[in-house]
Amino acid sequence: MRINQDRTSVPAEKAIGCLSTTAAWHRQSAGAGAKGPRYYDWAWVEIGTDGHHHLLVRRNTATGELAFYLCWSPRHVALSDLVRVAGIRWCIEECFQAAKGQVGLDQHQVRHWTSWHRHITLAMLALAFLASVAANTRPNIPAEANRAARSTDPIDLTVPEIRHLIAGLFPTPVSPATLLSWSNWRRSHQVTARRSHYRRRIAEPRTT
Repeated sequence: MRINQDRTSVPAEKAIGCLSTTAAWHRQSAGAGAKGPRYYDWAWVEIGTDGHHHLLVRRNTATGELAFYLCWSPRHVALSDLVRVAGIRWCIEECFQAAKGQVGLDQHQVRHWTSWHRHITLAMLALAFLASVAANTRPNIPAEANRAARSTDPIDLTVPEIRHLIAGLFPTPVSPATLLSWSNWRRSHQVTARRSHYRRRIAEPRTT
């Protein structure tokens, strides 16, 4: 669908007025999340006349909430490509969340540039180290939704889990065998929750 506004500013809600039909929306996953594939309803509108600019719309089926993405591509792309790129933003948000929760990225009173810069640098280096260790412990098997919905193996080591294991060595050291035993116990129980979430998400209808 094309909307040529001749450089006129138009609210996004008004621009998608032509998307009232059910056929305009497509159920697609924006990638794997903590609780399974992140399915939303997606639609897009071509804006302008050059074929490079699009308004991508994401609709939450449960709440009806809309999110908008202004897109540009050097050539014609499929809707699935735009959805995949839009879903990458979740990785950025997840990175900031992990940095704040695991390495104290936000635990600094900004009073001077030098101290702030040192704190941010150390926090990001610590997160990079934890992420690298977590990536090296994972098997070279793609994170496929159907496999996650069936698997009974403990979940892979995550950044929070590795941080927990390292913290267990200080200040009163705990034997590595005990730490690993508790880690396996926790991850064995977490896989049950993951399996339930993935099964529910996969069972949801994917088309509207």
